[in-house]
Amino acid sequence: MGTRRILQSLSTMALFNANQFRLDSRLATLYSSPFLMQTLNVGAGRTDEEYQAAEEQRRADLRADSRSDANYFFLAAGLAGLGTGLLPIRLRIFVNIGAIDLWTGYTLYWGRPHPLLLYGVAAAWVVTLVGLGLAAQRGHRWAFLAGLVLYAADMVPLAMMFSFWAFGIHGFFLLKWFQGQKALQELKEATASR
Repeated sequence: MGTRRILQSLSTMALFNANQFRLDSRLATLYSSPFLMQTLNVGAGRTDEEYQAAEEQRRADLRADSRSDANYFFLAAGLAGLGTGLLPIRLRIFVNIGAIDLWTGYTLYWGRPHPLLLYGVAAAWVVTLVGLGLAAQRGHRWAFLAGLVLYAADMVPLAMMFSFWAFGIHGFFLLKWFQGQKALQELKEATASR
């Protein structure tokens, strides 16, 4: 009785394997169809036109995101003008330039720096931010990276001077500029794969 069961099991497995082979060959024929392969390459049942429209919309969204993040350069320039006294209102509690704070805080031993020199450095800072903002709006990724380096380096003196509000605002700008450069990088990759 045991031998009979073994032979029956083997014949069932052989029949199952034969049926499996026929099923596999039918699926291979089905999946080798050019129409089906084209549909699978497009994605989720979309046509080529729908896929191209979705990709174009994605590229437009990435461009808009990077331009929106580039506008934060202008906000940073305005806040730098507020914090340094270039504008009629001076708001030093929330917005500071760390390098200028460190310079005015620790150079008292050698004498106070001339105010025109401080205004000149602050004006150069503001002009640099405006220039980086214009370059970033034109889609230059290096402008975002330069802003990241500039503000990351300025966060060190802010931490030394315990300007935590300004440190937080600098961190916010770093986040936005990182998002802007990332959007430009994704836009470049999406355009290259086109």
